[in-house]
Amino acid sequence: MRRRKKQAEGKPQIPIAPLIDAVFLLLIYFMVTSSLERQEADISFELPGTIEQDEPLELPDEQIIEISAKGQVSVNEYAYDSPTATRLLELEGMLSRLKEASEANKTTTQVTISPSPKTQHRIIIRVMDAVSAAGITGVNFSLE
Repeated sequence: MRRRKKQAEGKPQIPIAPLIDAVFLLLIYFMVTSSLERQEADISFELPGTIEQDEPLELPDEQIIEISAKGQVSVNEYAYDSPTATRLLELEGMLSRLKEASEANKTTTQVTISPSPKTQHRIIIRVMDAVSAAGITGVNFSLE
């Protein structure tokens, strides 16, 4: 009986050196062919600004700030902030924009505060604080 030769039992091996070379070649290929795009944050653009008028424009001469008995503040039937807010930031922002537009149009800014007879005084004071923070000095009061 003849003996068969034992086959080499072991794990097949893959040569690593050529694979590493191929990976580096692919890496270089993708680095060279890729294009660098600018991020959105890097795109420079200019926002429109305020333009001063040569002649005064006819704008409504005053804005009426109404305060309901529950404390809701509204201008032109649009409600600003919540009645429980400690600072009226939305109203203050709107009044600041109104002041800027009036200055650009060379007109004076007038505001009339019209509270309900049952409105708490602290809410009226908050509205006056917002008007003052916006830099508006022309303030009138009116009762419903």
